[in-house]
Amino acid sequence: MMPAVIRDNLDYLLIGNLANGEPGGLLLTLGLSAAAALLASLLGLGLGIALLTAPTAVQRLLGALTALLRAIPVLMLIFWCYFLLPLLFGVDIPGMLTVILALALIHSAYLGQAVLAGLQAVGRGQWHAGLALGFSRGQTLRWLILPQALRIMLPSFVNQWISLLKDSSLAYIVGVAEFTFVATQVNNREQVYPLEIFCAIAIGYLALCGLLQFGGHLAGRRWKRLA
Repeated sequence: MMPAVIRDNLDYLLIGNLANGEPGGLLLTLGLSAAAALLASLLGLGLGIALLTAPTAVQRLLGALTALLRAIPVLMLIFWCYFLLPLLFGVDIPGMLTVILALALIHSAYLGQAVLAGLQAVGRGQWHAGLALGFSRGQTLRWLILPQALRIMLPSFVNQWISLLKDSSLAYIVGVAEFTFVATQVNNREQVYPLEIFCAIAIGYLALCGLLQFGGHLAGRRWKRLA
């Protein structure tokens, strides 16, 4: 049976103040994480390809940037984006946008390495076969190498998306009303039900991460049948 404190605040935990045009709670966590994951995937894909095909000097520069991003705590980068971007560009950047940017930058660095490993896992013979068929190097990468490498990268991408989803809870530190933020508000208002409220948070994240893992498993099986 659902605890009364969760039942009474369920709408707020799930969608925040959506009726007033202010989405929050689990809905905002989903939107924020999806946007950051999409941006991180695109950046990571480009980074991994560049680490393989760019000139040596560019590879070294990107490698150093990747190492720097992987060494920075997510919370610190969120703070940097939140306070420094308005100073640099002279505009007020919404907290949610800064969180999306920070999460995308951090996780693209990890995904870039996964993409590089996936591309390197495809045998050199595949490159030679594509070139022998008259493809350019870019066409070989796009039509022959990348489809094979993506199947290899899929588990790493799913793991990184799950990690990003959990890291999205750090958005509360800059006032973004995601799931953890609204649950903390409910806990501060009620004050006597911390166990029930924080167990609900754990169940929510467990369900989302489980769905991601299940989706990745289904995609992997489908890809295997098509191979």
